[in-house]
Amino acid sequence: MENPEIAKSVKTGNFNTNYHDIGSGEPVIFIHGSGPGVSAYANWRLCMPQIAEKFRVIAPDMVGFGYSDRPEGITYSMEVWVQQIVDLMDSLNLEKVNLVGNSFGGALALSLVIKYPEKFNRVVLMGSVGVPFDITYGLDKVWGYTPSFENMKELLDIFAYSRELVTDDLAKMRYEASIRPGFQESFSSMFPSPRQKGVDLMQSDENDIKNIQKEVLIIHGREDKVIPLENSIKLNQLILKSQLHVFGQCGHWTQIEHKDRFNKLLLDFFSEED
Repeated sequence: MENPEIAKSVKTGNFNTNYHDIGSGEPVIFIHGSGPGVSAYANWRLCMPQIAEKFRVIAPDMVGFGYSDRPEGITYSMEVWVQQIVDLMDSLNLEKVNLVGNSFGGALALSLVIKYPEKFNRVVLMGSVGVPFDITYGLDKVWGYTPSFENMKELLDIFAYSRELVTDDLAKMRYEASIRPGFQESFSSMFPSPRQKGVDLMQSDENDIKNIQKEVLIIHGREDKVIPLENSIKLNQLILKSQLHVFGQCGHWTQIEHKDRFNKLLLDFFSEED
């Protein structure tokens, strides 16, 4: 059986990136979060087909995650991930794109827009990291995950508001993903104890965030136990041209828990006249 998580491959710097590339039109790069066993497909599978009806959707596995290469001796950092996106854009001849960043991917989106404003149009931040906060119990559990089916089930309870979405089948799928060769090794090396340091290293400077001149849509689940809602309120206060959409009865997985509304928000936002 073909694995839907494995798509196209392109050279980015000194390693290959696994990425999905569907649809046509104005390009949108989707950056996934940092949960165990995550991949672009696992994160965005319910968004990509709908958004691709109007836009070109590009969703890479960030290095250290999913099916992109895991180079020997690499130290995972914001600088490395920022460079990977820039290299990906160069390899695909993309001059300017829209960006969607989930959680860890939101922090990366902020870093990209601050460093390379000319390369990006509109930006969506979902349950985003990137401003200072005390690490939550939920995020500490996510980054401190050790592989077992029971641990994965507990994590999915933390991620989602409703148990209906978080079935044993989903837990099994994510657990099996987390124990594939190389997955846990790279994952556990990214966010070692004390994990507050991981949060701090993902922050962007407040003045740099204030200077962002892009249209930014900020989305958060009201019951998010992983990344506090206060993060998004803070980002909305700092970013001049931002709007904040908060979903009730929603945890950290807006794109899964409220997928149709989430997709409609993105389609409307990216279709607006500047």
